[in-house]
Amino acid sequence: MITKQKSLLLWLLLAPALIWLSLLILLPHLEMLTLSLRTRVAPQEYAFSLKQYATFFDEPLYWHTFLRTAILSLSATAISLVLAFPVAWYIAKVAGSKSKPLLLAMVLLPFWVSEMVRTLGWMILLRGNGVLPQLLFHLGLTSEPIELLYNDAAILLGLVYSSLLFMLIPLINALETLDDSLIEAAYDLGGRPSNIVRQIIIPHAAPGIAAGTIMVFMLTLGNYLTPVLLGGKNSMWFTEQIYTQFITRFNWEQGAAFAFLLLGLSTFLVWCGLKLSRQSFTHVMRRT
Repeated sequence: MITKQKSLLLWLLLAPALIWLSLLILLPHLEMLTLSLRTRVAPQEYAFSLKQYATFFDEPLYWHTFLRTAILSLSATAISLVLAFPVAWYIAKVAGSKSKPLLLAMVLLPFWVSEMVRTLGWMILLRGNGVLPQLLFHLGLTSEPIELLYNDAAILLGLVYSSLLFMLIPLINALETLDDSLIEAAYDLGGRPSNIVRQIIIPHAAPGIAAGTIMVFMLTLGNYLTPVLLGGKNSMWFTEQIYTQFITRFNWEQGAAFAFLLLGLSTFLVWCGLKLSRQSFTHVMRRT
């Protein structure tokens, strides 16, 4: 009787999460898969078809944009990791107990405003008559104000800036649990800094690295606003193709196929990253 009561209580506690997963994640994805596997044969009739996926491979623009989005997302993730690791190390291990909250507040401060406001701020800084081109011109570094927007560098800058926090927090959490005596012992035994980083610090921070890279990659891969605003008409971001199919062309079947392909790509690359880093998904999620 007690066991049944505990089981019922457990299900009652899990019910909100299960309902949330079913209604907001599972069912929409099943509907998206269903949409992607049908084609219209009459005004109100549909048939099973792989036409939408064949269209993706037959049209070079689509799969070129798909690969471009994946490459730039991976690049933004790698840049975020390189920039965030020393900052996370300083906050976790070097900063004092009084300055650490201040540093964390400074990291969080830009994220108190929406992504659109942050992206528009970069547009004001980088446009041809903006702050940075004018500064370079007045310093004599350029012969005239140059346009720094609407290129891959601007897209990467915006993606890294908008997702850096999601790399920092898991890294800080992972590095805070590293015992300082291990590093001291390694130095006492004659260990070089490079070997200590490679053999002690990075393996200990591996779950945080994996958690941060997963979150940043997923956010950048599915980002729509930043690439479109900073990349302009030639941004060639795959989420823009999905938006075009759904909203502009009202071709929901094709848009669902594109969305499912993007989901498959993100799932595959996350799985590869976990395998390469020898991390389990459960262990990684504990660092988020």
